[in-house]
Amino acid sequence: MSDAPTLVRVRIVYCAACGYEPQALELARALMYEFTYGLEAIEIIPWAEGTFDVAVDGELVHAMLRDGSFPANQKIIDAVRQRLNR
Repeated sequence: MSDAPTLVRVRIVYCAACGYEPQALELARALMYEFTYGLEAIEIIPWAEGTFDVAVDGELVHAMLRDGSFPANQKIIDAVRQRLNR
């Protein structure tokens, strides 16, 4: 077995036309401060159509169109922490 730590990949897809970049960058900043070396990558992808979706290791944990708002940073931090503790 490998002793290498499990790293987590976070993907943030946001509506660039809607001006959601500040929220995407703030979430990325919060994740970097919280986890420093526990993240393999944070992908920030400009998109359209009112999108603000966040996936943790490929699992969609927040979708603005489904959930109706921006996610609380703590919600995403908790999802990453849960993935790291597996």
